[in-house]
Amino acid sequence: MPNNDVFILAIESSCDDTAAAVLKNDVVLSNVVAGQKIHEEYGGVVPELASRAHQQNIVPVIDRALKKAGIDKTNLSAIAFTQGPGLMGSLLVGTSFAKSLAMALHIPLIAVNHMHAHILAHFIDEEGYDKPQFPFLALTISGGHTQIVKVKSFFDMEIIGETTDDAVGEAFDKSAKIMGLPYPGGPLIDKFAKEGNPRRFKFTKPKVPGLNFSFSGLKTQILYFIQKNSAENPNFIDENKADICASIQYIIIEIVMEKLKMAVAETGIKQIAIGGGVSANSGIRNTLKETEEKYGWKTFIPKFEYTTDNAAMIGIVGLKKYLENKFNDATVVSKARIEF
Repeated sequence: MPNNDVFILAIESSCDDTAAAVLKNDVVLSNVVAGQKIHEEYGGVVPELASRAHQQNIVPVIDRALKKAGIDKTNLSAIAFTQGPGLMGSLLVGTSFAKSLAMALHIPLIAVNHMHAHILAHFIDEEGYDKPQFPFLALTISGGHTQIVKVKSFFDMEIIGETTDDAVGEAFDKSAKIMGLPYPGGPLIDKFAKEGNPRRFKFTKPKVPGLNFSFSGLKTQILYFIQKNSAENPNFIDENKADICASIQYIIIEIVMEKLKMAVAETGIKQIAIGGGVSANSGIRNTLKETEEKYGWKTFIPKFEYTTDNAAMIGIVGLKKYLENKFNDATVVSKARIEF
């Protein structure tokens, strides 16, 4: 294989998905994800069960990623892994494996911030997908995070707005749980919302200063709304499911878009890159496209498989760090919370 090609093995284990990917330069050769169904019966991720499942999944997932990429581990240039943020037990599994394999192969070890990876996933070379130009605004929305980030370069980023409590993904999932929908409920709200009237039920937007978000008050609004109407009509949810879901999705998107418009006005930056699991939501994607046409924005939405937790996004950050010799030694540790 040519010496100028860089082969990165990337490992992601921040929550409940065990993922491994192999990149040849900025092209993804394989991107393997093993989910954990066991959490569905609990209505959310159970940290101890997640870490145990990672231990079971990590070897076969990495083996499959290497075989799918068609390369041997001896051809790897470096190993990148998620250092944080995330569940500590889950992170430790990926970190320990990455350290051990890098040491055994005598190749560099690269620690990656999970949130940087969601943003830089846009720089994976994928046919049909454009890459944003610096500077741009990144809207990162997931089950655990909601941030607006001013991105000046690959490693120069500034958070200019973030949630003060629940993340967007939590707002979707908890609203679904209130309605009695199974976990994860966010995709189900999106599904039912397509058939509903988004203006049927009215919810008020929280008053949060600046570019920050808050969703806990909205969640409480929805809880009281469901309780009140269900007390009057026990079949209220079943009879109005599509309209309830559409109305919830509408207000959440309104909150997100209001802050994003403010960020564009304050920074003058009209390039918007969206990332994180909730960016798979069809309502958000459609609204962004409409806004692009209305306000002259240029929006970037990654390939679906790079929106949820995956190792390819860890690999692209690993590549950028590799090219700048930003390596870590064996003393590097996992961090549930990590500086941006």
